[in-house]
Amino acid sequence: MEHVISFPALGLELTINRVAFNVFGKDIYWYGIIICAGFILAALYVNARVKQFGVTSDNLVDCLIICVPTGIVCARIYYVIFEWEYYRQHPGEIVAIWNGGIAIYGAVIGVLIALFVYSRVKKLSYATLCDLAAFGLLIGQCIGRWGNFVNGEAHGGETGLPWGMSIDGADPVHPTFLYESLWNLAGFAALHFYANRRKFAGEIALLYIAWYGLGRAWIEGLRTDSLYLGPVRVSQVLAAVSCVAAIALLARQYHRIRVRQAFYVPEMPQPAPEGAPAAPAEDAMSQPAVETAGSASAEDSPAQSEGK
Repeated sequence: MEHVISFPALGLELTINRVAFNVFGKDIYWYGIIICAGFILAALYVNARVKQFGVTSDNLVDCLIICVPTGIVCARIYYVIFEWEYYRQHPGEIVAIWNGGIAIYGAVIGVLIALFVYSRVKKLSYATLCDLAAFGLLIGQCIGRWGNFVNGEAHGGETGLPWGMSIDGADPVHPTFLYESLWNLAGFAALHFYANRRKFAGEIALLYIAWYGLGRAWIEGLRTDSLYLGPVRVSQVLAAVSCVAAIALLARQYHRIRVRQAFYVPEMPQPAPEGAPAAPAEDAMSQPAVETAGSASAEDSPAQSEGK
């Protein structure tokens, strides 16, 4: 259960036991603890921003109850599908998720499906729910990747770079878990500060898809444990396609907003009755960007239209 993980060029070496502690004869793994920590932090952060997005804490709790199990099941299904040659011969292990074997893209797909169903039942904006989910996913992925570090997995091929990571004395490899964790951290920081200036519902979700897809497409090419469909790295292709699609949808929506603003004609003030003080005319163009583009409602947004 122990791994010796070192960074030879940096003079660092750690002996890590995958098992954190034992409860009534049952091993509790660091991987599970780290995943739970990421989930809790993501939930706390999103809960702090729900009002800004016009959603309630009760809605968030409902979404967590629905999305978490759905995401886990879909993450497992995704993994099993692309490792079917093994699971076809060992069908009893298909449900043995405790032995490892989940894929983040399966979880993302599951969460999107669950949010779509919930938004329709509760008559909420699907695009807005996806915006909030993007923050949670970035936090969860950023922290969760350290579970891969503890397990000595999800690494890349051999490298001579100074930060090369050696596992149990083997030649140094790319610490791709670290690359993805830092990439997600940078994306979260950027979206955290940008969110107050979002121009339409669904924009944060599309920016997340574009950012994560760009990074994952690069990082996946370094990994040695990719899921394949023939000679193709499935997650790498999915990342690249989703990145391009998100950028295209963002460009279309930004163009629509620019056109709408260019042809905006403010209402002319109505003449006041004789003897009454004239009321100042409202200047809609002075409204914040989110309200001006308001017109880019959830129903107008690319994320919403894709949901349909």
